[in-house]
Amino acid sequence: LIMTTARGVAPSYDTRPLLVGGVGVLLALLVDIALLKPTTSSGAYIALMFIPFVLIIYGVTEGVKRCAKNELIRVVFPPLILIVAVLGSILGGITNPTPAAALGAGGAIMLAAYRKLNDSDRSPKVIIWSTLAIIVCILVGINFDLRINQEGVSAQSWAAFFVAYAAYLYALFGLLFSCYILYRSGVLTPVVRETAKVTSMVFTILIGSQLLNLVVISFGGEHYIQQFLKSFDNEFTVFLIVMLVLFILGFVLDFLEIIYIVVPIVGPVIYGGTFDPKWVTIMIAVNLQTSFLTPPFGFALFYLRGVAPKEVTTGHIYRGIIPFVLIQVVGLSLLWAFPAIVTVIPDLIPN
Repeated sequence: LIMTTARGVAPSYDTRPLLVGGVGVLLALLVDIALLKPTTSSGAYIALMFIPFVLIIYGVTEGVKRCAKNELIRVVFPPLILIVAVLGSILGGITNPTPAAALGAGGAIMLAAYRKLNDSDRSPKVIIWSTLAIIVCILVGINFDLRINQEGVSAQSWAAFFVAYAAYLYALFGLLFSCYILYRSGVLTPVVRETAKVTSMVFTILIGSQLLNLVVISFGGEHYIQQFLKSFDNEFTVFLIVMLVLFILGFVLDFLEIIYIVVPIVGPVIYGGTFDPKWVTIMIAVNLQTSFLTPPFGFALFYLRGVAPKEVTTGHIYRGIIPFVLIQVVGLSLLWAFPAIVTVIPDLIPN
């Protein structure tokens, strides 16, 4: 992808380095098909893939240099890589969402420091090498057994452990160096302060919603609501009522209150029927998203009003959002009519 993009943004440059990288990709595929087996050891894997990887790295390095000269790619590509890394680490089974969030936060700090160093005409090599160190940590952790607190640890495992440990220390140094750069430039302190404010507000909302939920349950409100919904014979009618109530509540409540107060109350009824839980969850999410966009009480419209220029009035926003609300309604209708749109991909994933 990098080499193809580099060819597209700089067609007048010499194509031989990119062709060398392309040959490396083909060799890697051939080695994978013809020589690698499930029983192949990690050492043999590295030996067989060494030459293809060297060719690929050579081509990718040249491609990155050419892509870095394109302003659009320099602005868009690093955040895109960060997003792919965070989601890819979750979907690939490398880590769970909590460490992935930490990876995203650390990556954002390093990206900001990289931009600051570039703006001040200072070398960002420490950030680049730290990023490569993180990649080395991930690759070594995937391909080698790093558990050294057991008997009979092989020499390969010890070597891989020390390589991963050295890469980890350098990545940690790069992260601390990035924090230092942002602190000296006056960026880190206000960001940390605002993050603390938002986090405290979110947890305040969570605690308050849980207290309100406990009060409702203690007075039997949950029981009465569930009994009312169970009084309907048709579960489609029940689900439609719940969706309508959630849509209206989206005008006055944030999604956190809805998820932590309303959904636990109606959840046993709508999730206990014959509907696929994945489909129910996506329907609720799209329904709330539609509610947040619908005039005149949509939360998203007020957020947009806060950042819009003075010449853009609230009436302009209300009129402009109507096509997007209609798109949301059409999408919600398609999900209602064809649940397989939601369930087909999760059903293909084992476990």
